[in-house]
Amino acid sequence: MMTQTVNNNLFVEKIEKIVEPLCLAEDIELVHSQCVGGNGTMVIRIFIDKPGGITIDDCVNMSRQIGDLIDVYMEDMGPYRLEVSSPGPERPLKKKGDFLKFTGNKVRVETFELIDGRKKFTGILKSFSNDVAGLSINGKIIEIPHGQIKKARLA
Repeated sequence: MMTQTVNNNLFVEKIEKIVEPLCLAEDIELVHSQCVGGNGTMVIRIFIDKPGGITIDDCVNMSRQIGDLIDVYMEDMGPYRLEVSSPGPERPLKKKGDFLKFTGNKVRVETFELIDGRKKFTGILKSFSNDVAGLSINGKIIEIPHGQIKKARLA
């Protein structure tokens, strides 16, 4: 059976709803989560971060607590495997605050529709205001509305 990523489904929403308060209490940022199904066992991936970076101990601690929360609040989940990790150097940019936080960094952006004749861009994130990301590519600023961004990550 082929494994596929399940985006924006009820599992992801429910998991983020129970994990976010824990992350806030631990002064850890919930960067991204996803559920990937396959062979009867759901894989839940939770990506966390904090100033100075995430340690293995942080991942172990959060994994234990998140696993307990899933077991209590998501009894209908069925078998699952939980993976808690740092988002890594190619961190995804999801929330509007991510774009503000990483202004000045090199990013890769993929859009839903053509902008300036293409859908994939790599450049320096120069600005983010009025829900529009300004990318500098070869000295030219390309403006990409946040609602048009399919994927964005640090490059």
